[in-house]
Amino acid sequence: MSSKNKKFYITTSIVYTNAPPHIGFALESIQADVVARYRRLLGEEVFFLTGTDEHGAKVARAAEGEGKNPKEFVDEISRKVRNFKKILNLSTDDFIRTTDKRKHWPTVKKVWLKLKENGDIYKKKYKGFYCSGCEAFITKKDLKNQKCIIHQKKPEIIEEENYFFRLSKYSKKIEKVIEKGIIKIIPETRRNENVSFLKKGLEDISFSRPRKDLKWGIPVPGDKTQTIYVWADALSNYISVLGYAENSKKFQKFWPANVHCIGKDIQKFHCLIWPGMLLSLGLPLPKTIFVHGFITVAGQKMSKSLGNIVDPFELVKKYSTDAVRYFLLREIPPTEDGDFTYEKFEQRYNADLASGLGNLVARVLTMAEKTKIREYSHIAITPFINRTWRNYKKALEDFRFNRALETIWDLISFCDSYIERERPWERKTTLPIPKKSKKFLRGQVAISNLLFALAHITSLLKPFLPQTSERIFHQLGIKATDEKWKFKPRKGKSLFPRI
Repeated sequence: MSSKNKKFYITTSIVYTNAPPHIGFALESIQADVVARYRRLLGEEVFFLTGTDEHGAKVARAAEGEGKNPKEFVDEISRKVRNFKKILNLSTDDFIRTTDKRKHWPTVKKVWLKLKENGDIYKKKYKGFYCSGCEAFITKKDLKNQKCIIHQKKPEIIEEENYFFRLSKYSKKIEKVIEKGIIKIIPETRRNENVSFLKKGLEDISFSRPRKDLKWGIPVPGDKTQTIYVWADALSNYISVLGYAENSKKFQKFWPANVHCIGKDIQKFHCLIWPGMLLSLGLPLPKTIFVHGFITVAGQKMSKSLGNIVDPFELVKKYSTDAVRYFLLREIPPTEDGDFTYEKFEQRYNADLASGLGNLVARVLTMAEKTKIREYSHIAITPFINRTWRNYKKALEDFRFNRALETIWDLISFCDSYIERERPWERKTTLPIPKKSKKFLRGQVAISNLLFALAHITSLLKPFLPQTSERIFHQLGIKATDEKWKFKPRKGKSLFPRI
């Protein structure tokens, strides 16, 4: 099967609308966007989804705190999340909202009824630890020093009658599919965490809350006294957008997902609960779950109380979309926590974008404008370019975005060294061209090589810095889709003016 016939379905998690989106979700969106753009370059048919998770008690409380009704509140937050497409230049194909009664609710109802039909939904009275941060009942295994491991808060003890999902029934099956790599969890450390959790055995989980306590959500089919648990509702978004409710052609074509891109705080829901639901539904499992870390600010967790929330909208306004994309992909380790400060941002910007990429483009185009461009075989630099592509592809297959960028900047450094070594502006002697009777000026050959290398750098940058890539192609006088590059260089404005 050729790449042109392959489908590739990638999702981010959906943003919880109890507060405006911060830079952490910007990171996740950009990571997923790079994968989607890269897969399109390979000729695959890509479907890229993001969206908003809009139900739950936390959302209702946040709306009340703002003096708004929940619908009005989530509409506002959802608009901001949807604007990520524009400000971060995301290549998303669709945007799902869990309040969408036409697209999402029918799937949630169908999922519920199917789980119930399979004997995996039952009702019982329950007393347990409830974490308002997780919006979930948790067990002693989820506590450390009597606090929720994720939210560092002491859970409430709640007693109520709910519907439960028989997750315990699928515990061994989920363990096997993860251990055998049927679901590949990246990185290995997260895979091991989930396997360790599974070996203790999964317990059945609450899949509803009493309607009197949670009015903002989807009612349980056939029981108006209960509301479907926010996670059972939210996880279904990955199939609702494809038309699971009507078993559409799009669903048949794109499911299962090739990649779910998520944060480490919600891995339990995606690596354990979601596979359990899919096993009960008799649906194929997602192929890969990529788990990223958190962004800290000057070493501290982002929080409203500390006043250190980094607004991605303001960041883009100040530095540009591609500068923000570059920093997050290069500076933040793909699967670990990474730190943000404005000092780090500006240092990385000046060193890599202004003095690195921007300076190379300006130098090469300045020389090229003064030289007659000749067609040439580029034997001197092709091996290094080929090696760069191999390393780049390997890094992207492994979701190592920072390493892929390092390989591009290695090629930029190679070009800088090549300029210093060849000094094209001084080379007036001729150089015989292998297998040709022509002789070119040595400086012409060097500039031809540099333009060729720069075109490859620009192609490599496409998934990462799409706007910058377009600008460089324009200045080179070529298109990414050209079968053969015939350069017509024209130097433009500085790509990244030094801060």
